[in-house]
Amino acid sequence: MGRHRAPSVPLKVATGHGLHAARPSPGIARGTHDVAAGTRLVSHGNYKHYHWQTYGPLFRDLHKLFDEFAHAVRETIDELAERVRMIGQDPPTLKEMLDVATVTLAGSQTTMREMVEEARANALIVIAEMRRAARTAEEHDDPGTVDLCSKFVQVHEKQEWWLRDILRNGDGLTGGPA
Repeated sequence: MGRHRAPSVPLKVATGHGLHAARPSPGIARGTHDVAAGTRLVSHGNYKHYHWQTYGPLFRDLHKLFDEFAHAVRETIDELAERVRMIGQDPPTLKEMLDVATVTLAGSQTTMREMVEEARANALIVIAEMRRAARTAEEHDDPGTVDLCSKFVQVHEKQEWWLRDILRNGDGLTGGPA
């Protein structure tokens, strides 16, 4: 079975000057694909990896925190893919998603500090990408994508803030596994 294609019939949009064809801009779709695609999928996988690899005195708190982060990111993946469909484009394939990912795949860290540092570095990448996608959408007069990207920037900014705070306070993140 092939992928379902979005209808090629242009939408008719009412304006103050009557009806005209609203044609989705490839720029919006590409910017949205880049963010919705691999970066978000890999971010979700990374958070689950950290969730599973957590150990030490902060096990319970970090185990739950990374699971909450993974859940929040997973929720955004589908919304962004659906937005791509709404503007008349196809979401990327799994291979395309992994090919465009710009965050680092979770490595084989030896300490909890390394995991938290890597998670924070990746969150900063996602935030920058979401802001770029929002600017692209704004340039193409796509307020729906702007709103969605802005909402998701806030999700990742909160995650980055928490990770930054954990690193700043130390909170027992100095040693490797026992």
